[in-house]
Amino acid sequence: MAKLIFFLAVQILLFAVVSSTGDDGENFARTIDRKLLGLHKKEKLTHFKVYWHDILSGPNPTSIMIQPPVKNTSYFGAISMIDNALTARVPMNSTVLGQAQGFYAGAAQKELGFLMAMNFAFKTGKYNGSTITILGRNTALSEVREMPIVGGSGLFRFARGYVEARTKWINLKNGDATVEYSCYVLHY
Repeated sequence: MAKLIFFLAVQILLFAVVSSTGDDGENFARTIDRKLLGLHKKEKLTHFKVYWHDILSGPNPTSIMIQPPVKNTSYFGAISMIDNALTARVPMNSTVLGQAQGFYAGAAQKELGFLMAMNFAFKTGKYNGSTITILGRNTALSEVREMPIVGGSGLFRFARGYVEARTKWINLKNGDATVEYSCYVLHY
């Protein structure tokens, strides 16, 4: 019994010590050396072009509508999740460089305008395992659409820049499309 009382007394004492040395909320951030994250290196500008294949038809679509539009006459309010192939050339069977994963949502009531949020996840070559993140407005019927690159990972850590999207092919019956993404990325 004495051992149990001693054990409980020690536990209570340890709990009191731990709870009295709690964080005061001032130590959540600290300054670190930029060199630790590779930010001392000269920044590079990389340009590359990929072809984004949005397939809505067939037995294995890469774009799935998860929320239908508010009205049948507009895409407004609709949300589609994507896992689209990124290829080196326009044909779907050309070399796959990676995947575009994310979603697009109908965000305009009076035109075909989307909120795009996606990662380009590269799976080959020098950039294998790296990503860039694109978040922006895409007015799909415009000849050229510009969207910002808001970040990245791997070799594109701390990335910023922009993409230009140009529709290369579209099937108006089923909605399948191929879009050229010309990417301009600043990174370390």
